[in-house]
Amino acid sequence: MADPTPVIDDLRAESEELDALVAELPAERWALPTPAAGWTVAHQIAHLAWTDHQSVLAVTDQDAFAREVEKALSAPGDFVDNGAEEGAKKAPAQLLADWRAGREALDHALRVAPDGARFPWYGPPMATASMATARLMETWAHGLDVAETLGVDRTPTDRLRHIVRLGVRTRDYAFGVNGAQPPFEEFRIELTAPSGDVWVYGPEDATDRVTGPALDFCLLVTQRAHRADLALHADGPDADRWLDLAQAFAGPPGPGRAPKGTGQ
Repeated sequence: MADPTPVIDDLRAESEELDALVAELPAERWALPTPAAGWTVAHQIAHLAWTDHQSVLAVTDQDAFAREVEKALSAPGDFVDNGAEEGAKKAPAQLLADWRAGREALDHALRVAPDGARFPWYGPPMATASMATARLMETWAHGLDVAETLGVDRTPTDRLRHIVRLGVRTRDYAFGVNGAQPPFEEFRIELTAPSGDVWVYGPEDATDRVTGPALDFCLLVTQRAHRADLALHADGPDADRWLDLAQAFAGPPGPGRAPKGTGQ
């Protein structure tokens, strides 16, 4: 069984990088609109804080988490936005403190989780490493929105390998949540990491293939950029269809981002 410590460590590093972007922001900049429609910087951090709290419940108190799932089922289109909205009402200092406390609680819970444990979630149940990977994916994606709002260029790192792996593993989920039949055959995925390494998944002789930069793949599966603006190449009709549907997050398909230059 894979040791989850490396991805938990990378989640901590990703969170600390985002924390450094917002820690000294004046209050008025927390109210800046981000690329996510209707969400300010405060909403972005509030969403991460809310999801970290849900994750702690899933790991440490599954009965309490089950009650949260019931709430979500009663308002399936609103519960995520409602969580962000409530947190965004807090003073920035309190919101930041809450986010930090939740991160620490989740870090501890994941590190002491029993070997082989699986935790409930809004999608399929997750193992410790998968839970940490999902949190890293969201932290990175929402951090991109914050960085873009603040005019900061973030240097991609090989922490992206966790998001790539999640994006590859959720291929069939992405087809299914869009009402499409997942392909039977595996794809060959070859992506160039920020370090220059090549990350490879799937059989070498696969008919359908996806190639390109790992960063672009991560932007696609987190729906932070439109496929038309990315240097990803698909060979084969199923792989081509996947790049239109891909998502690494649980829940219904998101609207994604419009292509650059469309004025939308």
